[in-house]
Amino acid sequence: MKKAIFTLAILSIIFVLAACGKSTEEKTDTDQPDQAQTEQSKSEQPPADSLQLLENETAGEYLADPQGRALYYFKKDEAGKSNCSGDCLANWPSFTSEDFSVPEGFDKKDFDTITREDNGEKQVTYKGFPLYYFAKDQQEGDVNGQGVKDVWFVVNSETKFE
Repeated sequence: MKKAIFTLAILSIIFVLAACGKSTEEKTDTDQPDQAQTEQSKSEQPPADSLQLLENETAGEYLADPQGRALYYFKKDEAGKSNCSGDCLANWPSFTSEDFSVPEGFDKKDFDTITREDNGEKQVTYKGFPLYYFAKDQQEGDVNGQGVKDVWFVVNSETKFE
């Protein structure tokens, strides 16, 4: 008789625990749509490491890094090779980020990297041409390097390299 009561008690405990577990699962299931909506909302926002397409009255549309700093190309560069070093590189630092997404109108396949001959660092390229910052651009939206010495220009989806 004691065995039967003991077995019944064990089965009752298992049944109660199973019922508790099931109600927790049901609550979790009702939370999942909210999580899915949150995930969807996050995916609608551009990633923090996304390049941006900004606009300036004088420069027009231009490519910028995630912080809004304009990206430039040097007309004297060659595809796959930087011709800016020393003092030039001090004024026109290399764009070196490798993990980013690109804005609409750009193809991620057009971006790659080269290894600089002067310092061995990797530098991001667009359609084979190295990308740079301008040291005198101090804040988001600055395009002070546009047209400098008629060899430095902002990059946009219409950029043609000669």
